[in-house]
Amino acid sequence: MTSPQLITARDNPLLKELRKLSQDGSAYRKLGRCWVEGDHLARAALQRGVQPAVAVLAESAWAALGGEFGAVARKTVLLPDALFDGISGLESPARLGLVLDLPAEAVVQAGQAAVILDRVQDAGNVGSILRSAAAFGFQQVIALKGTAALWSPKVLRAGMGAHFALHLVEAVTPDALEALKVPLLVTSSHQGELLHRAQLPWPCAWVLGHEGQGVGPELMARATQSVRIAQPGGEESLNVAAAAAICLHASAVAR
Repeated sequence: MTSPQLITARDNPLLKELRKLSQDGSAYRKLGRCWVEGDHLARAALQRGVQPAVAVLAESAWAALGGEFGAVARKTVLLPDALFDGISGLESPARLGLVLDLPAEAVVQAGQAAVILDRVQDAGNVGSILRSAAAFGFQQVIALKGTAALWSPKVLRAGMGAHFALHLVEAVTPDALEALKVPLLVTSSHQGELLHRAQLPWPCAWVLGHEGQGVGPELMARATQSVRIAQPGGEESLNVAAAAAICLHASAVAR
């Protein structure tokens, strides 16, 4: 293991970039790489074969984590704890982070089971949906324009490593969905066949809509099948991430 580069200057160019990546949810789109913080996300990326561009450790974490993460990246830097705290996006900094090069611009892949996000705006919801997609065998997630930034720090944290198991496409228009070549399924709180009675195709693409407005009319018109989730408790609707988990699980067990 080579010795890490120690950085102590607050105006170091790398530190400026790290602050942008960790604190600006859309900075990754301009910089072409993202920041993952904490050993759980770091291990999830490494287990999927991702080679980090930079590994960043706080001085206080080097003794405990240097042996595991000190040689995983093309470059390793060590920061005084106060400087690491200054770039961290967490209330309790994890003292370890990786800079990852983003994949080349992704396109919709035909014939693959998919989840389509139609203006889902809450980062926690988006991350939770990515976790469900990965858990239930959906290979790709397609985010239409207006959806929360998939590689933002908040969505990465909520995804808990699911990003690295999925083919992610973002900021597309509904016309891009023509390339899918699989049936589109939508949910509604008031119309469609009950999910537990429906015959679900595989592969398919589940469309999940805006937290307040639901799936937009253009995608509703494109849908092959509409289903609703039985709610004997009488609630009007479910949180979109909860609805996603129910629907994706139904598809997985019906295969």
